[in-house]
Amino acid sequence: MITVGCAGFPVPATRYFKEFLFVEVQDTHVAPPGPGTVRRWRREAPDGFEFAMVAPREIGQEGFREGMVVETALKTLESVGAELSADTVILVAPPDFAPNRANKGAVRDLLALVKKRFRRVIFDPSPAWDADETEAMAAEVKALAARDPLTAGISKAKVAYYRLPGPAGHKSRYEDPAIDKLGELAGAVPEQEATYVFTNVDMFADAKRLKKVLKL
Repeated sequence: MITVGCAGFPVPATRYFKEFLFVEVQDTHVAPPGPGTVRRWRREAPDGFEFAMVAPREIGQEGFREGMVVETALKTLESVGAELSADTVILVAPPDFAPNRANKGAVRDLLALVKKRFRRVIFDPSPAWDADETEAMAAEVKALAARDPLTAGISKAKVAYYRLPGPAGHKSRYEDPAIDKLGELAGAVPEQEATYVFTNVDMFADAKRLKKVLKL
């Protein structure tokens, strides 16, 4: 099973809901959306639509180490998740978060903690982290690690989460050969339950093109 979506609503939500059945809510990373907005999203979303939430940035700023700041952030996330019926959380590492032993231990411990509160938990590492090693670490606590399939290759796991940041950063778009390559990679593991999330500036158009290639 393959799911395709975007990081946030690149177009009005009502239009987005006509194209996709999955979205990462980005508002929860910076400031939680208002109750009215959350209720409207849930009301307007079609049957089967899934909301995921990007965890508050304070968690990464705290080095993924437990404490009052992280606990407050998680409680806020639980509140929004309850309104959205969302049980997927993405923990995004700051760009300079190094893959040293102490940081790896902190991430693994926090993933285990968050996994007790949400069904699906994904850690999105900074580029310096090795994709396979990070995936193995997350798997120890039954969490997932996001990866870019075009740079790190396809995951060998039965369940995988892919984030596509753009070929040259957030402001870049994927050309047709890259979208075709994504289709080939997805086709190479037909039994995998995979989620593909575009996070670049042209995410809406790029995600639609991948859906077309995959015939979804």
